[in-house]
Amino acid sequence: MWLNRYSGHSSPATSASPLPQRRPSHLGPNSSPNRPGLSPRASTLSLLTNGSSDSLPREARQPNASSLRNQLDAPTTDASPDPVDVLRDILGPSFAGNAQEDDTRSESQQRQELIDQIDFGQLSLQEFVDTQSVTAPAQQDEPEDSQSFQEYEKEKSKFEDLHQSISACDEVLKSVETYLHSFQADLAAVSAEIETLQQRSASLNTRLESRKDVEKLLGPEVDSLSIAPATVRKITDGPIDDAWIKALAELEKRAKIIDLKTKSGADSKGVSDLRPLIGNLKDKATERVRDHVVTQIKALRAPAVNAQVLQRNAFLRYKDAFAFLSRDQPQLGEEISKAYINTMRWYYLHHFTRYKSSIEKLRIHVIERTEALANDDATKRTGMLGGSKPATAPHDAFSLGRRMDILRSTATHAMTSSVAEEDRSTHYLEVPFRAFNLALVDNASAEFSFLTEFFAKQSFHAVNRMFTEIFEPTLALGYALTKQLIDPNADALGVLICVRLNQHFAFELQRRKVPSLEGYIFGTGMLLWPRFQIVMDMHCESLRRHTTALAGKPVGSALSLTSSANPQSIAPHPITQQFAIFTQGILALSGEAGDDEPVHNSLGRLRNDFEAFLLKMSKGFAEVKKRERFLVNNYSLVSAIVADTTGKLAEEVKGHFAQKCAEYSGQK
Repeated sequence: MWLNRYSGHSSPATSASPLPQRRPSHLGPNSSPNRPGLSPRASTLSLLTNGSSDSLPREARQPNASSLRNQLDAPTTDASPDPVDVLRDILGPSFAGNAQEDDTRSESQQRQELIDQIDFGQLSLQEFVDTQSVTAPAQQDEPEDSQSFQEYEKEKSKFEDLHQSISACDEVLKSVETYLHSFQADLAAVSAEIETLQQRSASLNTRLESRKDVEKLLGPEVDSLSIAPATVRKITDGPIDDAWIKALAELEKRAKIIDLKTKSGADSKGVSDLRPLIGNLKDKATERVRDHVVTQIKALRAPAVNAQVLQRNAFLRYKDAFAFLSRDQPQLGEEISKAYINTMRWYYLHHFTRYKSSIEKLRIHVIERTEALANDDATKRTGMLGGSKPATAPHDAFSLGRRMDILRSTATHAMTSSVAEEDRSTHYLEVPFRAFNLALVDNASAEFSFLTEFFAKQSFHAVNRMFTEIFEPTLALGYALTKQLIDPNADALGVLICVRLNQHFAFELQRRKVPSLEGYIFGTGMLLWPRFQIVMDMHCESLRRHTTALAGKPVGSALSLTSSANPQSIAPHPITQQFAIFTQGILALSGEAGDDEPVHNSLGRLRNDFEAFLLKMSKGFAEVKKRERFLVNNYSLVSAIVADTTGKLAEEVKGHFAQKCAEYSGQK
């Protein structure tokens, strides 16, 4: 039998079995990673396809057509029979030399066991042999690489894509190589340029150090002898503003340096060339400053212009420009100053004349000489400053009342012209006096401050002279108004209030540091004090005249001002009440008065005349007790009325009348 041909081989693993190879049914096509028998003719490209099984021989990929060799050579697992044992069963005792073990079994038994162990796919051994004999020639005639070609055809597109990718990579690598060659060439050129730049940098550093050394020597000299073109253009064509003032200061600085070099003998070609240019530029700047200041001076004559606003915005803002003009052209500066003085002289005179006219329209209480002490037939009237228009407004010539409030007023603004013209109420003389002089003090203070700041380079005497020239006619208006208020008026309290207001103005001027108006304050005081003394003398004369008239007359006469039913009453005399109220007003206004003031002597004379009047009135009583009681009552009334006053003079007067009361009270 064909089975007996295997008995002559020593190794069943190397013999070629005529039986077709077939794997056991329990073995899969990929049961082991080590596949047997790769075809030597397989393409090497198939090895690059990630270990795909498509590159293996066809016999290894067809489990159904496998031969017995494949079954024998395939690796066994724990579940499959050992191929050696299978061959031993097929070949019998001659394969392994163990004949003794197989003698006990017959040949038919061994064959049957072999058939039972081999899976022929539900075919008998003969059917399986017949099937393999038919398919074997066809398999032998098939080319070995037919399947590889088919697989190649199937993978052709992948290989083409791979080829194209490789070609593209080659092109990219070629361009990279070209770029690297170019970059290397450029790098060499940059390296050469860097070396050149290093050499130039070293050369420039050397030149820079040399230039710095030269600049240290020539820089200050060049700066002192040069002026920027922008500065020249600004001075010649630019508007006059803060930047123009800075350019002018720069020009003046250069001009001073050139003058110093010229005087010191350090004249050079640069100084000689620059000197005429600086001179021309200074002339142009002087011309522009002159035109600007003259224009502003003309603006002061415009109607309804506020001089203080114009002074602050147009003059003081550019005071350095006028100072430059005064230094460069002193004569021109003096002419412009004279033009300003004349303009402001007219300005203040014009406006204060109008203001004085408005003040004169106020209604004023006019106290006549007939309203002195001890006059019973005094006719009280009011009038206007500009005329003698009578009025019926009541007033008290001896009582201070609320008139002292004007001294305590905190109002810092004077009465306006429109208010003065429309006011229909009646005032005492201190109201228009305060309004005019307060306005005068405010304007004079502002003008003096402007003069001292705008003409700062001039001396104090020069500024004071300019101030006097400006305000001389205006101050004359103030003197005239004061005389107009006090001359026809016998109001001693009003005159004394004006004196205190004048003193307040003097203190305010000292606080504002305006000494140029002290002469006006002193002149006003020289008008007020004599008038006060005159009015006080008028009251004293009235008392003396009535005291003289008492001699030889009965006690119940009309001069006694007592009731005819009780002509010898010891009640205080009405003149005592007038005197006490009048004295209280004077003392209230003299709380801070000194001993050197005329009010002390004037009040002393009035008090002596009043006491002489009382003493003579008391002689009309026949009884001494009534006489003394009469005097005590009158002195007590005076003491009671003046009790609330303060000051050195008030204490002296109160002490005097208290002593009189004690003197006559002790004689009872």
